Amino acid sequence: MAWSIADVARMSGVTTRTLRHYDEIGLLPPAWTASNGHRYYEESQLLRLQQILLMRELDVGLREIRAVLDSRVDRVAVLREHHAQLLAEQERIGTLAGTVARTIAELEESEDDDTMTKINRPENLFEGFQADPEMDAAMDAEVRERWPEAYEESRKAVEAMTPEAGEAWQREVTAQMIRFAEFMAAGTPADDPAVQAEVDAHYQGVCRFWTPNAEAYRGLGATYAEDPRFRENFDRIAEGLAEYQRAAMDVYADARLS
Repeated sequence: MAWSIADVARMSGVTTRTLRHYDEIGLLPPAWTASNGHRYYEESQLLRLQQILLMRELDVGLREIRAVLDSRVDRVAVLREHHAQLLAEQERIGTLAGTVARTIAELEESEDDDTMTKINRPENLFEGFQADPEMDAAMDAEVRERWPEAYEESRKAVEAMTPEAGEAWQREVTAQMIRFAEFMAAGTPADDPAVQAEVDAHYQGVCRFWTPNAEAYRGLGATYAEDPRFRENFDRIAEGLAEYQRAAMDVYADARLS
């Protein structure tokens, strides 16, 4: 039995764009390609995709994943190792759930205040978060397809980061999402000068990796809001945050980059 690329995307939650990217880099070629160019996958490709997604969950890079899958290692042994790592991740997720619960409690306590929401102990916001200096494969594919020169610039910048710098960068990304969430919780308009100052800090952070023009920066905001995986990361902080930040980025792009 064979499944189309659309079927596989629906079953797995992986976008067709990412599946095409996996094919291009030799990580997940389809079983066969029809004369009209449509890709089709069989059971062995679905099992390979499952292993890819497992290793991505464990923050294994795409090159390392391909090396493991293309080697003749015992797949049962590999899955046992993944299972042990997932159990460890389960414990981390429990810690993260506690972090979110504390944040919810503090936000609910302050929801009657007229001032911007504050967190009494900011360090509690980050307990259980796992640093990941490697750019997400989906974002890689997005930038690579839409802005090829930016992709190469960004790739070099990420590869040059030390593990410590990557962790610091990830913490700042999370902290910035929290600050945007505080503005949103306070009802601050996206074009407010304080919000736009935060957007400027975000733009400068992006420029560490590549320098988007107005169209590209609006496109980045659209990716945050429209790609389910990116939107999920924002919604973990506050529901609706991705749309709020996109609106703020649109204002910035129109005013500062056009």
